[in-house]
Amino acid sequence: MFSDKFLKWLATLATIVMLFVQLGGALVTKTGSADGCGSSWPLCHGSFIPSDWPIETIIELAHRGVSGLALILVCMLSYISWVKLAHIREVKPLSITSIAFIFAQALIGAAAVIWQQNAFILSLHFGISLISFASVLLLTLIIYEVDKKFEATSLIINNHLKFHTFAVTTYIYFVIYSGALVRHADASLACLSWPLCQNGNIGLPQNFYEWVQMSHRTLAFFIFIWILYIFIHAFKNYTQYRVIKYGWLLAFILVCLQVTTGALSVITRVNLFIALLHALFITLLFGLLCYFIMLIRRSKRKL
Repeated sequence: MFSDKFLKWLATLATIVMLFVQLGGALVTKTGSADGCGSSWPLCHGSFIPSDWPIETIIELAHRGVSGLALILVCMLSYISWVKLAHIREVKPLSITSIAFIFAQALIGAAAVIWQQNAFILSLHFGISLISFASVLLLTLIIYEVDKKFEATSLIINNHLKFHTFAVTTYIYFVIYSGALVRHADASLACLSWPLCQNGNIGLPQNFYEWVQMSHRTLAFFIFIWILYIFIHAFKNYTQYRVIKYGWLLAFILVCLQVTTGALSVITRVNLFIALLHALFITLLFGLLCYFIMLIRRSKRKL
């Protein structure tokens, strides 16, 4: 009924649109457009077509439109993948996860508009949508048979790398949450210097906003060191596996870009372009780490 070519095009489009959902959420937060439609959802200021179109309303409506398109595409992708690729072990769990989390994302977004949730609840929004994105990305990689091109089922991965891959992926999710909390708690400029909160001052943060900002920086620093360590380990011990060696090289590049854009966000006083790149790099890094986990699971068996 659906050709392989159609499924690949659908998977590619769904992945790209989900990426725009991630960036759109960051754009809404950074531009203060969360109230662009007031407390109305799915309507905007109580109307299907609002009478006034300030930039905040345009951004919020665009984000809602992209999110709605993503919901449709993800449902289609999950259904068709389930029908055509049910024999692949990961397809059904990924299909369920992608749909469940994109609906959860929509519900939290609606609740935030209607009931004005606090910063801690709002911070879950980015993390939930991130899981949905990663699920769609993995489905797309399966559809394109990327793992077969790298001979994933022939990989031999030791327990040391397995442990660190699972652990760093879990840990980075909490780092992402702390970064979302920085945005939603309006703590982006709580510290006007980098890496210290105040130049020449190595003391503890002085208020809630500084604690949020510096906690995120500290967690991010450990991520940088951790991924650097894994990259060195992978490069030394997995030279025969291109997907491991160059995959962790890419992970290290992404975490370097993430740290750089984080510092530049402070230096440029939250330049919008830099902030969006910050969201982009962490989204790609999390997706890559999830792919490593799939490789680990596939390395233990044959399809």
